Amino acid sequence: MRLATVTVEGQERIAAVINEEYIDLNKACELYFESKGQYRAKQLAEAYVPANMIGFLQGGEESMGIAKESVAFVQGHEFSEQVERNLYYRGLNVKLEAPVQKPEKIVCVGLNYREHIEEMGREIPTIPVVFAKYNNTIIAPGDPILKPKVSDNLDHEAEFVVVIGKKGKYISEEDAMDYVAGFTIGNEATIRDYQKRTREWLQGKTFDTTLPLGPHLVTKEDLPNYDNLNLRLTLNEEERQASNTKNLVFTVPYLVSFLSEIMTLEPGDIICTGTPGGVGQARTPQSWMKHGDVVRVEIEGLGVLENPIKNEE
Repeated sequence: MRLATVTVEGQERIAAVINEEYIDLNKACELYFESKGQYRAKQLAEAYVPANMIGFLQGGEESMGIAKESVAFVQGHEFSEQVERNLYYRGLNVKLEAPVQKPEKIVCVGLNYREHIEEMGREIPTIPVVFAKYNNTIIAPGDPILKPKVSDNLDHEAEFVVVIGKKGKYISEEDAMDYVAGFTIGNEATIRDYQKRTREWLQGKTFDTTLPLGPHLVTKEDLPNYDNLNLRLTLNEEERQASNTKNLVFTVPYLVSFLSEIMTLEPGDIICTGTPGGVGQARTPQSWMKHGDVVRVEIEGLGVLENPIKNEE
């Protein structure tokens, strides 16, 4: 499935993405249960397919299965105009949001593409380099990345992002994909001078608006070749980064297993798997994103994530 979080008339909903339409998963589930003669269809829909992405992911495979059945059911039936208006979202009244809004954890992996490691003058690590971002960084597709007042060194980092779907601790590498819900696109924007003020990177990684996510969450069943996807970042239509997820030093199963040794992974947790070569810091001369720029990340099978750059007011 291709899932989205959308805001419609001020309400946040989760939806299945079918062509150019968004099908409200919670409403679809309610209609599905009603068709089965369930007296508490609305309450059951709230339990199995709530309108919040993390709540939905917490339902695991059972909720995912019911969601798929619900979408298939509504696609195969006709409803009144009023029911369809609350079920199908189309056009300008839909605001696409980041697919996961407030994950408990955002774990980022540094130095995980060989070409990026080389351009940064580092050695290939034997242990993953990890750091954190916080919820204040997450923004939606199309929302502006704010260049902060305190720095001009705003850099881009195209990222293949893993979304955890099941709680786990001490997960084996062989079982790791059982704990993955799906994937999305990220741009792990970084304030380089703040990153380098100390040996620890957190200062440069947690500025507001520095993690656009989206456009959708694609479930792992719909992206079986997650380990062989082309990714590309352009700035004002000029290619800056290009690689393939097969070039990751530490693979997705390895990272899930490794991180689960340190922390309990929870549904909705996000892992940013690293960025390829071509960041602005490594260019000659160095090149930073500025007001008026448009940055675009494309990953095969996941779509396009595009954001403008604006000066912080």
